[in-house]
Amino acid sequence: MAIKIEQKKRVVLVVDDDTAAVSALSQLLNAEGLAVLVALEGQQAITITENITPDIILMDAKMPVMDGFDACLALKSNPDLAHIPVIFMTGLSDTEHVIKGFEVGGIDYITKPINHNELLVRMRAHLASAQSTMRAREALDESGHYLFSAHASGDILWATPHAYEAFESLGVSDKASALALAKKIAKLIGSEVKPQRGVQIEKDGLEFDIRYVNQVAPDEFLLRIVDLTGDSDTALLKKEFALTDRESDVLAWISQGKTNREIGIILSMSPRTVNKHLEQIYKKLGVENRTTAAIISLGVLNKSR
Repeated sequence: MAIKIEQKKRVVLVVDDDTAAVSALSQLLNAEGLAVLVALEGQQAITITENITPDIILMDAKMPVMDGFDACLALKSNPDLAHIPVIFMTGLSDTEHVIKGFEVGGIDYITKPINHNELLVRMRAHLASAQSTMRAREALDESGHYLFSAHASGDILWATPHAYEAFESLGVSDKASALALAKKIAKLIGSEVKPQRGVQIEKDGLEFDIRYVNQVAPDEFLLRIVDLTGDSDTALLKKEFALTDRESDVLAWISQGKTNREIGIILSMSPRTVNKHLEQIYKKLGVENRTTAAIISLGVLNKSR
């Protein structure tokens, strides 16, 4: 007899002051096997997320007390909630309000009256994308990577926990220091030629370098923090085998058993580009396959520890 394994229900937070609309959505989502939480205005939504983290949020644009735009902005300012996709539900059709929804961190919008089939299709797509992104970020943090993304303005969108720890070590906690750092990051992103060494920051004997990685969306740029006070795995591999930054990143992930596709997601590059880096890595290591490359790199890393 087959063993039935119950999967954890995805949690949807519905934020809308229209009780009839909330009731209809709850029935639809429950029928799809989703757990539904309800808030009748923005502040209630924020209170709920202090105790429960939803997988996706359906947000009405116009509500009393705190509207959907302000609520979304507040939710996205919380690092623990910034990754959650927010779909705006609105009867407003003018471009200004649609744009505002995206500006405050919304990932999509759907107009009222809501087409249930369309809503479910969009939700499935955003849930799948969010899950892939979270897995990649968790993998990055587990490996000790210090990565974050930012707008062209330098404002930080998300960061791995290790990156947030680095920011705290650098004293980037008050508004003034955060603004000063954002200006430096914006200058790095905006520079036509990205320098090998980006934004250097020193504090209390610690030395960090913020380096540009690549552009992952129209207004989202991936950057990494390099701890110059000690050698990371990628730095050790780069030094040992005379690799480029990207080659050492790829080799570090190869040593952890990641596939080209997984490395592509983590490093925001295509599997084909990963393979091109691998070809150069094989030449520099004098090997013919990824298994041998992984064994050699692990030997170097284990020796250093």
